[in-house]
Amino acid sequence: MSTLTLSPYSSKVSVNQALSAVPSGVHLNRRGRLARTFVVLSLAIVLGSVVSAKAGAGTSAAPATAGSFITVTVAPGDTVWSLANRLAAGGDVRSLVAEIISVNSLPSVDVATGQKLRIPLK
Repeated sequence: MSTLTLSPYSSKVSVNQALSAVPSGVHLNRRGRLARTFVVLSLAIVLGSVVSAKAGAGTSAAPATAGSFITVTVAPGDTVWSLANRLAAGGDVRSLVAEIISVNSLPSVDVATGQKLRIPLK
């Protein structure tokens, strides 16, 4: 906000800038400019990392194609390992167990009788 003062007795105009960002006559030295640049760059890096994290950058999980799963109802005595062993068809059982857990968002390897699990097909 500026105020302008006009005096009828003088040809001089006086401007008072009360809310100016940098008062006139104040200049940053080399260290101050370097500190200001460092702060701005740091904020830009933090903002960029937050935006990229929100966008899902760095994730390598590819969406599964439709119809590439079968649904199995867990019988008494079944475990994730036994289901994977039956359906692995000579493949790596450990990777199938990990896929079953991630696809079904299981908090642990425990499954309940009657629970429906999606099992990816290879």
